[in-house]
Amino acid sequence: MASVKGSRSRGIALHAVLVAGLLLSAFPFYWAVIMSTHTSSEIFSYPPKLLPGAHFLENVRNLFDSIDFFGSMLNSLLVAGSVTVLVLFFDSLAAFVFAKFAFPGKQVLFALLMLIFMVPAQLAAIPQFVTMARIGWIGSMTALIVPAAANAFGIFWMRQYMKGAIHDELLDASRIDGANFLRQYWHVALPVVRPGLAFLGIFTFMGQWNDYAWPLIALTNPDNVTLQVALSQLNGTHGTTDYGMVMTGALLALVPLLIVFAIGARQIIGDLAKGAIR
Repeated sequence: MASVKGSRSRGIALHAVLVAGLLLSAFPFYWAVIMSTHTSSEIFSYPPKLLPGAHFLENVRNLFDSIDFFGSMLNSLLVAGSVTVLVLFFDSLAAFVFAKFAFPGKQVLFALLMLIFMVPAQLAAIPQFVTMARIGWIGSMTALIVPAAANAFGIFWMRQYMKGAIHDELLDASRIDGANFLRQYWHVALPVVRPGLAFLGIFTFMGQWNDYAWPLIALTNPDNVTLQVALSQLNGTHGTTDYGMVMTGALLALVPLLIVFAIGARQIIGDLAKGAIR
């Protein structure tokens, strides 16, 4: 009886800790919602207002009057969506080769890949800008999509995932059936590693959606700015920033991320559940 009571107490304490962690994690999002419904003067009032206000629609109108919100959101969707699709294809294809095939120089190439993985992206900004300028892509969204079409992290992540998820027996059986490399990749590898692809897709989309530095440098055409660059234009000078409007823009910019995360997380959980049943 004592052991049952002890385990029940530990279960209650664990759930209490999890609920507290959930509340702490959700509070920044709740605070953003609250700030988006107030004016700047109300945001800085004391004591702080913890309940929604009545200025959300006003902040939305001011936001739409200040920047081309939907145009910049469409640009961000185009860039983030294109990069995500390209990364999922190229990184998984390269990872499949690294994980399941032997070829001369494999270890050297993977070591070089790890060196690239450890180099900060900011160090490549200047040579990347010079390269894009010589090609003539500065000012267009091509300068954002093509350089990000593959990355070292995605290849490393998918390689590690494929090494444990794809059994050599499956590939041997597919070779006996006459499957070539692309058929092995498409019909054998990809169905097995869908949870890994879902995570990589979420990670890539969020990174591209929130990217600010490189779009600010490369997009010299005002019609092609992404949403993060457009939102930065809301920051006024000499203390004239409308923080209610800024938080409204930041809140609306979260909606596509929440949708992508919900779709990707559902895919991950569903595939893991199927794997557990098998």
